[in-house]
Amino acid sequence: MDEKTTHFGFRDVPVEQKKKLVGEVFSSVAAKYDLMNDLMSLGVHRVWKRYFVGTSGVKRGDRVLDLAGGTGDIAALLHERVGDAGEVVIGDINAAMLGVGRDRLTDRGLVRGLRYVQLNAEALPFPDASFDLVTIAFGLRNVTDKQAGLNEMRRILKPGGRALVLEFSQVKPEWFRPIYDFHSFKVLPKLGKLFANDADSYQYLAESIRKHPPQEELQAMMAKAGFARCTHRNLSGGIVAIHSGYSV
Repeated sequence: MDEKTTHFGFRDVPVEQKKKLVGEVFSSVAAKYDLMNDLMSLGVHRVWKRYFVGTSGVKRGDRVLDLAGGTGDIAALLHERVGDAGEVVIGDINAAMLGVGRDRLTDRGLVRGLRYVQLNAEALPFPDASFDLVTIAFGLRNVTDKQAGLNEMRRILKPGGRALVLEFSQVKPEWFRPIYDFHSFKVLPKLGKLFANDADSYQYLAESIRKHPPQEELQAMMAKAGFARCTHRNLSGGIVAIHSGYSV
């Protein structure tokens, strides 16, 4: 692959075009993002997210950055735990996604202690050592330069702070892979067309999962970014994995 190209699903595209193409996908699916996740995970994403936050170690008074957090579901769970003394900053590159999340959380009466920032995960607009926890759920695979994104997460964490990545990963049981592939490439785009009139975006999302670094590779990338005690935990046979690293 030429160094000036990157993958957009299974296609190679110029690096400068990927952000625009990914932006178009998420602008398209923003209003139906929960539906998209339900279709992709058969509804289990809600359990994964609760487990992700429940095991995060976040505590009252913490300052947390939730990247790719546009729809607000992770932020709502974090908000319960940091309390009035804490703050959750919701960062997303896509304005449509941020708008959906802000409206949803405001409708639930969640205003205090929440802040919304449109940003690029590869160049975060925050000072060094300014957060206790950084989370990114189902967003890292859409970052063009993932290593740069991980480096930035490390930079803005306080010493002792933690980074957590929840992402679709590599299915481990060999027998399950053909079933998972059939759902991803044959069923999911048809469901996207039926429920959202958007087969192409759902096809891209299935492809983007396959292009994402598998568990061991992503763990090595976190170590390269300077995180200590890097680990990962597979959920649902590796359909998703939680990666963890600490700032030292």
